[in-house]
Amino acid sequence: MSIRVAIVGIGNCAAALVQGVEYYKNAKDDDNIPGLMHVNFGGYHIRDIEFVAAFDVNKNKIGKDLSEAIFAEPNCCARFTEVPKLGVKVLPSPILDGVAQHMKNEFHVDEEADMDPVDVASVLKETEADMLINFMPVGSYKATRHYAQICLDTGVAFVNCIPEFIASDPEWSQKFEAKKIPIAGDDIKSQIGATILHRAIVD
Repeated sequence: MSIRVAIVGIGNCAAALVQGVEYYKNAKDDDNIPGLMHVNFGGYHIRDIEFVAAFDVNKNKIGKDLSEAIFAEPNCCARFTEVPKLGVKVLPSPILDGVAQHMKNEFHVDEEADMDPVDVASVLKETEADMLINFMPVGSYKATRHYAQICLDTGVAFVNCIPEFIASDPEWSQKFEAKKIPIAGDDIKSQIGATILHRAIVD
């Protein structure tokens, strides 16, 4: 019994997730692990997470195994465990507004016409993905909605990990509810990240 996960946006957050799944895969259900809320959630253990697809626009990551792409520039997430080859090749995806014009060089992004992006919906179906996790850069308004719609069309759950309002937008949440497709978001909270820092300041 596994949860088949696809990721769009192979940045530092994705690097932390992929490493975390490997690092904690042998944790016991009753272990008290700082920084990890649940070893077992709803009957699923961390080791039940299986990465089946990955999408990005960075030419340094495209074509690489996910285990290697998570450490490609400009990623700077700490390497805290060794991740074995996962057999998941990072595929080129549509850029849309996922990369600001002034960041294209830093993110090593070619023009979309030169990238030949894949049909994401087809990949999600072929890999039998259960969910798509959105780790694109903050501000990816059109791109986030593009992937949310793909999830609606393919019956894949959508986990929106950036502060673009999808799960908290009644119009979008009703669309997912009507099709009985899970949706979660909008944002994530790490141990020492911007979200939890802002919350602490406000409190």
